Amino acid sequence: MSFDTTEHNRQRNCFDGVESVWLFGYGSLIYKVDFPFLDQRPATIEGWARRFWQGSHDHRGTPDAPGRVVTLIEAPNVCCKGMAYRVSPDVFAHLDVREKNGYLRFVTPMIFADGTREDGLVYIATEDNAAFLGPADDADIARQIAASEGPSGRNRDYLLNLATALRAMGDDDPHVFALESYLR
Repeated sequence: MSFDTTEHNRQRNCFDGVESVWLFGYGSLIYKVDFPFLDQRPATIEGWARRFWQGSHDHRGTPDAPGRVVTLIEAPNVCCKGMAYRVSPDVFAHLDVREKNGYLRFVTPMIFADGTREDGLVYIATEDNAAFLGPADDADIARQIAASEGPSGRNRDYLLNLATALRAMGDDDPHVFALESYLR
């Protein structure tokens, strides 16, 4: 699969007759909300862990020197906290381009703070995409993040903004906070 998943995502979900869809954000969609939404609520998804294992060739790095951004990795008995947005389906025209570097839209069950559940869409960069970098030692990941910069800015800002947003949500993400400690 190429880096650009825009067209693939546009063919993945049919929104005919749908007025709104829930979207689960676990990375930059938490702190960089550059799209209109109808509602916003903290949410959790089960069985997934946030990891800086996806290459960023288009936002926080370049094709020759990719940065690292988060994706979700299946992890039994783990929960990932994030932010859910109820959006109009036309928002995906923008988001599919923003999340084009290997991310595909999947349906996921979400749990809100009040215990209610809804299905939503989530962008996940699976290990079979061309930009997937995979696991590495935390110190090595942090060094790559510290050295990377792309059209959307420094990779370190992505990590630090995410860590700040997770703390504000009351989340304790050991992977993100370990990488943050290396940068600070």
